[in-house]
Amino acid sequence: MPDLPPLRDVIARYGLSASKALGQNFLLDSHLLARIAAVPGDLNNVAVYEVGPGPGGLTRALLAAGALVTAVERDRRCLAALAELAEAYPGRLRVIEGDALKIPLAAVLPEGGAIIANLPYNVGTALLVQWLRGQLWPPRWTSLTLMFQREVADRIVAKPFTSAYGRLAILSQWRSAARIAMPVHRSAFTPPPKIMSAVVHFTPGEAPSDVDPAVLEQLTSAAFGQRRKMLRQSLRGVQGALGALSAMGIDETRRAETVSVDEFLAIARSLS
Repeated sequence: MPDLPPLRDVIARYGLSASKALGQNFLLDSHLLARIAAVPGDLNNVAVYEVGPGPGGLTRALLAAGALVTAVERDRRCLAALAELAEAYPGRLRVIEGDALKIPLAAVLPEGGAIIANLPYNVGTALLVQWLRGQLWPPRWTSLTLMFQREVADRIVAKPFTSAYGRLAILSQWRSAARIAMPVHRSAFTPPPKIMSAVVHFTPGEAPSDVDPAVLEQLTSAAFGQRRKMLRQSLRGVQGALGALSAMGIDETRRAETVSVDEFLAIARSLS
């Protein structure tokens, strides 16, 4: 392993500071970063896609674990620090300046691989939904290891009959397994955010047969867009949905938070 300067020194030398506009919060604790890099298992010579590396804290841990990293960073201020890191690990780090929301996975994981990132808070959910909603399944990613606000992490793994259960839980769980791998205290970040965080680990499972992801997304969006209303009201605008409820014996006076993932899949299957 190359002898790298402390991350705080790199940040000071390049005059870097976390940008609120970009949803940045830097992680500097090397032990914590190594633990995050260890969540998906052995990374030796594994292609890894990292979003928003900032000054390169998690990037260092991934490279130290043997990963072949492609990092997408839209903050030009961080590019010089990342270029320095790429020089220390010849041929193991590729840095792309750009917006991860606009970059297709095929461009960063042409042969597939893992996605591991301390996601910028302002685009984290949008990126996750983008990676979960694809028609192609199994997906290009072999696992996702992602940092979220704790509230978002709880919504991802939520079960029915809880206030956190909603569209994000169903999109996360219908064809993948999601678990909270580790909590991360707000004090671990520079600057400390106002909220706690958590690392969530996803692995793809089998896609239920005859379910169109676009139909499931439309169905859950309608159901949870008016979550306090009965299904007969919230799903009224989804063509065929009320008929599907009747055919399956699902009481239309129930609310969306009482409907299981399997029941939503059954409704979506009939509409697909």
